Amino acid sequence: MTAATLKSTPLNALHRELGARMVDFGGWDMPLHYGSQLEEHHRVRKTCGMFDVSHMLAIDVRGAGSRGLLAYVLANNVGRLQQPGKALYSCLLNPAGGVLDDLIVYFFAEDWFRLVVNAGTADKDYAWLTAQRDAREPKVTLTARRDLAIIAVQGPQARDKVYVALPGAQAAAADLVYFSAAHMGETMLARTGYTGEDGFEIILPATQVVSLWRQLGTLGVAAAGLGARDTLRLEAGMNLYGQDMDETGRSALQKTPPAHRALGLVLLDKGVMRGHQKVVTLHGDGEITSGGFGPTLERSIALARVPLAVQPGDAVQVAVRDRLLSARAVKPPFVRHGKILVNI
Repeated sequence: MTAATLKSTPLNALHRELGARMVDFGGWDMPLHYGSQLEEHHRVRKTCGMFDVSHMLAIDVRGAGSRGLLAYVLANNVGRLQQPGKALYSCLLNPAGGVLDDLIVYFFAEDWFRLVVNAGTADKDYAWLTAQRDAREPKVTLTARRDLAIIAVQGPQARDKVYVALPGAQAAAADLVYFSAAHMGETMLARTGYTGEDGFEIILPATQVVSLWRQLGTLGVAAAGLGARDTLRLEAGMNLYGQDMDETGRSALQKTPPAHRALGLVLLDKGVMRGHQKVVTLHGDGEITSGGFGPTLERSIALARVPLAVQPGDAVQVAVRDRLLSARAVKPPFVRHGKILVNI
């Protein structure tokens, strides 16, 4: 796609004003970084940063039968959502049990749930939900909220900065526990994120997002792009749809026990692990699903599917180019709340 045909968020012009390097991200014109991906990563771990995630889509599910519809299409039990504002991480499943997308579902009332889905699968997700609604709960309404924008403010100082930038936010959200949300007029404050740090994902009218971004900037919250978002989520052990999960069904697994498990890897030699590289173990081969350099650990890390018998602490090897490099299997996450959680 050319820049002219890419979709853009309401913050697109501001990203360019800030000197962002823009890239095609699943058909969206998005900032990769604003000068230094490494600095943006460390800023989120140590203070805070903000991300434009308005390419993601909020879908409101309303009406009697909403819970029943979501109970059918989602992997996790929405029956656990009983307190208004509570959120649940889950996956949208196809009939074979394959993952169409991973998402967060928020419960606000028995007749009102909100899903936040990934940009690359948003249209597919909405079409799938509509088809299931039509077949099972025709009275439920589904609304794709493209009138909304989303800013993620993440890091140990994130909540304090948001309380200053948004008058009334502290009163509305100070008592929020992790994975819950509150409304402040048309603005939704969710104590969620994709970095392994505390903070908010703020969903608000698109007409107000530029003003909020500028206000956060005056408070010292620096912009961060897709590059830092990916290294932060990898260190936090969070899956990326299309790499660490996909539509491959589990119907075969219902007949045959799984032969592989998901574990993390820490590279002991010099080099960088990447997706699709072979993992050699004493129990057979595996494959890296996501890999890269972990700035907080100052070494390469990865998420991988390895034989079921592989345990955290086991020595393995990874085929990097034409060499087998030494690595150790670990249990993710690698980093949460600024602390390294694995032995390196």
